[in-house]
Amino acid sequence: MSWTGWFIFFLVVQVIHFAGTWKLYQIAGRKAWEAAVPVYNAVVLMKIINRPWWWTILLFVPIVNLIMFPVVWVETIRSFGRNSTTDTVLVLITFGLYIYYINYTQNVTHIKDRSLKPRTSTGEWVSSILFAVVAATIVHTYFMQPFTIPTSSLEKTLLVGDFLFVSKFHYGARAPMTAVAFPMVHDTIPVIHTKSYLTKPQIPYFRLPGFQDIKRNDIVVFNWPVDTVNAFQQYGDGKYYYKPIDKKSNYVKRCVGLPGDSLEVRDGYVFINGKKNDLPDRAKLQFSYEVKVNGQLNPEMLHNRYNITDRYGYQNGTYIFGAISEESLNMLKNNPNVIEVKRLNSEKDQWNEGTFPNNQRYAWNNDYFGPLYIPKKGATVSITPETLPLYKRLIEVYEGSELGIENKITQAGTEILLNGQLLSEYTFKMDYYWMMGDNRNNSEDARTWGFVPFNHVVGKPVFIWMSWDGVNKKVRWERLFTTVGGSGKPVSYLMYFVIAVIGWFAFDFWRKRKKGVKK
Repeated sequence: MSWTGWFIFFLVVQVIHFAGTWKLYQIAGRKAWEAAVPVYNAVVLMKIINRPWWWTILLFVPIVNLIMFPVVWVETIRSFGRNSTTDTVLVLITFGLYIYYINYTQNVTHIKDRSLKPRTSTGEWVSSILFAVVAATIVHTYFMQPFTIPTSSLEKTLLVGDFLFVSKFHYGARAPMTAVAFPMVHDTIPVIHTKSYLTKPQIPYFRLPGFQDIKRNDIVVFNWPVDTVNAFQQYGDGKYYYKPIDKKSNYVKRCVGLPGDSLEVRDGYVFINGKKNDLPDRAKLQFSYEVKVNGQLNPEMLHNRYNITDRYGYQNGTYIFGAISEESLNMLKNNPNVIEVKRLNSEKDQWNEGTFPNNQRYAWNNDYFGPLYIPKKGATVSITPETLPLYKRLIEVYEGSELGIENKITQAGTEILLNGQLLSEYTFKMDYYWMMGDNRNNSEDARTWGFVPFNHVVGKPVFIWMSWDGVNKKVRWERLFTTVGGSGKPVSYLMYFVIAVIGWFAFDFWRKRKKGVKK
């Protein structure tokens, strides 16, 4: 739904609200016209139901408003003496329209100073849960979201089993685009494993201002661009689902290419504008190797001493290791049982069909890729039969259907048409990024599915609050409360956190005790 559509919907809601409440406004000592003025009518309603004015803001926060509207309906009828369970159920199942019945047919009195304390322990419990969910949803959506590392694509920097806090405000918090969704979950409701949202209606893309841009080599969480009806079976029921942008699967990769860059991969190493990309000192590139040995190696030693977690098997005296850093490789070579180490890589001009843009014109693979231009907002590129495979999806999907724009590209011989009009060049409306894993031979990244539009960016990982070693079944204590960014060996701030918590409880105990003595 476009902004125009949402504006019309908003006006319709105002008419419905006025028609169903104007008499109640008068009974509460207000003017009937106050029920008709958008936004102001909500502020006045908060006074009528004896709730703070800032609840009005919550009514306009996507997802949060799904909780707040039912609360306001219930609070409204209770402000006019309708406190029974039947009244509560009726106003909820009629989506607030039960208020019409009270407004036009019932002789009610406004209870100006009614008690806001729930009458039962159950009511108090429900009230506490609701507002805890509201607060958590706001934090989760606009400030900080928990995230788990499920794969080894950024191994050595982020480990499988790391639990992160991802900042939404660094790059600017993206407002929810899916209007109706279960709060505080992503695309699936836990336990029952069903879809957590309705595909329609959709809210147009909007992002709050951030305080920094994505920088080269930042680790970024984003929605997987190709997670759609044709690419991802989600719920195990044999069906395929279209997934809106904000409900596509969350991925975490390193941003090695920025808008406007020319990127190339040579022998697994990234080159930007002809210069080799320098990674931060915490980043450790890994490649796959074939290792011939004299007898099998101890699995525990491989994991704990050599930090090798990806093992693809052992056969006839040969291991295939999927992720080894240069540091681990040098240590492994010194093992007396190791006979030969050979890196596994593709040759230049050896086409891999699964490599973006999946076109034989571009004989690319994971080790030799590009060069290609990463589009920048406002930049214009030439569109020819040769460049079309690189940018067709961007024009049709990311700058087209996902934004509610009808963009259809057709080709007749050497002529390319966009919506029936000749297309020889295109000016991009968004910035695009190139996301890759440090585990270069075991990372499904941009080399497989292409560019990441800025409207798919979720946030920046900033903090590891928990880390679980699934192989050894233990907590990685040294990684708890460490930062994701920065240089040098990560430092755990766990002890500082524990001291702060103990200090707070000690202060709170002292304050309450002192207060009790004064009484």
